[in-house]
Order: sequence, then structure tokens, then C-alpha cells
Amino acid sequence: MSGMARAAVALITGSGMNDRFRVGDRVLVRTEFGPVTLYRCTTHGEDFFLLPRHGLRHTLPPHMINFRANLKALESVGVGSVFATSAVGSISGKLRVGEIGLVDQFIDFSSRHLTYFDSRPAHVDMTTPYDKALQRVVLGAAREAGQKMTRGLVYVSVDGPRYETAAEIRAFRLLGGDVVGMTGAPEVILARELGIAYASVVVATNMAAGLQPKVSHDEVEDVMDRAGPRLKHILELSLKAANRI
Repeated sequence: MSGMARAAVALITGSGMNDRFRVGDRVLVRTEFGPVTLYRCTTHGEDFFLLPRHGLRHTLPPHMINFRANLKALESVGVGSVFATSAVGSISGKLRVGEIGLVDQFIDFSSRHLTYFDSRPAHVDMTTPYDKALQRVVLGAAREAGQKMTRGLVYVSVDGPRYETAAEIRAFRLLGGDVVGMTGAPEVILARELGIAYASVVVATNMAAGLQPKVSHDEVEDVMDRAGPRLKHILELSLKAANRI
């Protein structure tokens, strides 16, 4: 890692966003939790690290992602701010299919190992898990891009890789969930533990189970393909603004 330029900002991409950015130099980062491949990228003159959450060719299922290694790798190269994208199912209707939103809270139903604190008691405050300054950056970028951005979303995090049952979605809705996904909580929890600012930008790719006849990955890919250019524009403006904070 010696001699490598250190970037302050990273972008973690989810379904449908990996191929939206030109991949730069490959950087292999070895952590105590395993190796991680990052990519140094530039968009409109702004440098950032790209971390494809599911791998560059989207071959890694959500329950097999090494979240601890991923966030530790970002910390080790000097990343202090992360913008993350996710495809989600809409529960409450607050975010309609094809719309872009900003997550403000999460409810975690995942069962993964989600902490760095195995050897000592440490209790990290999660009252406001998502960074307010980065959220303002994203909202400002959306306004500049002329794009609608729904804010204040509650993200329900599950393990996957299966989709949820209709009964589960009814329960999540009663608990106040707005959207559901398989990767959101692990990342923001670990980012908070490392002191990395984190913002989550989501696209509703479908209504959740029981709110439409069935859920399919084909639909997720189709909606992300149409929403991708709008989301990319917002992210490019967000990266530019974040590099000036």
C-alpha cells in the first residue's frame, strides 16, 4: 500500500450500479478479516474508491459478503466518507417503484456477525446511524440534478438471499419499515464502529412481497437499468461535493 494516493471518499455499489462507473486501477487490500479488491476511479475530475458490494460481475450473494473486511479495507486506505447504493423493495409506499430515496434509520433482522468488538465491551451509539452532513450532500446533489429524492426512509435489513414472505412484509410495515433490503444494516453498523461517515441511497425496484403478485430479480434489474443514469448523476455530484467538505 506504500505510495498509494489516499482518497477520502468511497462509493459502494449494489445491484445495477457496478457498470455505471469506469473502473480504474485495481487495489488489493489485505485485512485481518480477509482480502478486499477496491478500484481507484475518477469521475468528472473527482477521485474516489469504488467497492462493488457483490463483486464486479455481481457474483457474490448477499449472505456471503465479507462486510467486516470491506469496511476495514476502506478505513485502511484512508476513506472517511462512504456513499452506498442499494436496490430495495417498497413496503410502505413512501418510495414508489423507480424512485430514489435516502435512508434515515434501519431495523435490523439480519443474523450476521456485525461488530469489530469481539475482545472488549464497546457500545456504539446508533441513534442517528446515517451521517447528517453526507445526507445534506446527497439532497443538495439531487436538487442540483433536478431529481426527486424521498428522505426519512426506514430500511428493514434481512439476510437473504431469498425474498421475504407476505407475512414478513406485513410485520415490517407494522413496525414502521418503508423499504426492505439484504445489505444495508451490516455496512452502516460497521462504518459507525470505525468512525466512517455513511449515507445510503436506495432505489425502489419493486413493491415488497404481498404488495404485488410476485417478486423477481428480473424486475429488479429492469428498474435499476432505467433508474441507473439518474442515480449516477446524483452520485457524481455528491462525490464532487463530498471532496470539498
